[in-house]
Amino acid sequence: MPTLPWTVPDTPPPGAEVHVFASRFETRTLWGALRFLAGTPAVLRQLRRSPGARGATLRAKPLKRTFWTLSAWESKDALHAFARAGTHGRTARALAPQMRDAAFVTWQASSDDLPVPWTEALRRLP
Repeated sequence: MPTLPWTVPDTPPPGAEVHVFASRFETRTLWGALRFLAGTPAVLRQLRRSPGARGATLRAKPLKRTFWTLSAWESKDALHAFARAGTHGRTARALAPQMRDAAFVTWQASSDDLPVPWTEALRRLP
């Protein structure tokens, strides 16, 4: 699966501060990777409708059982509301036993810097 293009549900005003979130997930098995992929379209639909979402992308290497997400949000509260609710919340809880490792990082950026380059996210992820 190639890297999905940056999806912009809501364009922020120029110069606005955004909350950037990046993650890396490694599943225990190939079955876990397939389950991750199967849930991706529904989670992306939820993201496109989520208040405060400023953009997102996904990079996947399913045969290596590794996935990265990168998103920008109006605020930490908007990110947390998305993460806990709806399809994402259910999918994350269901996939938790499938995960071997996960890493997360957040930082503040300017909306003028969107979309955030993958090189920046990968540099910041542990």
